[in-house]
Amino acid sequence: MDARPQIGQFVKVLRGKDEDSYAVVIAVIDDRFVMIADGDKRRFDQPKRKNVLHLMLQPAFSHEVISSLQETGRVTNAKLRYAIQKYAHAKGE
Repeated sequence: MDARPQIGQFVKVLRGKDEDSYAVVIAVIDDRFVMIADGDKRRFDQPKRKNVLHLMLQPAFSHEVISSLQETGRVTNAKLRYAIQKYAHAKGE
C-alpha cells in the first residue's frame, strides 16, 4: 500500500479528540500534513489539519468524494457522511 495519503482516501484518527473515528482526506498539504473532514463534526468548509503520523490510512477510497472534488472543487457534507457511514458499515463497525 502507498504510504502517502491521497485525496478521497479513508483514514482512521489515532490521536486527538476525534480518536477512533473515520474521516476522508480532502486535501494533501505536504508529506506530513493533510486536511480531513467527516461531514459531521468536521465539515468540508472547516476541515481539520492533521499530521499523517496521527492517522491510520485505510486501503479504501471514496470515488464519490474524488469525482465531486475533481468536478466542482468541493464536496457536500452529506456525501462525506454517507461515504464514511457506508465504509464503516462495510468494515462491520
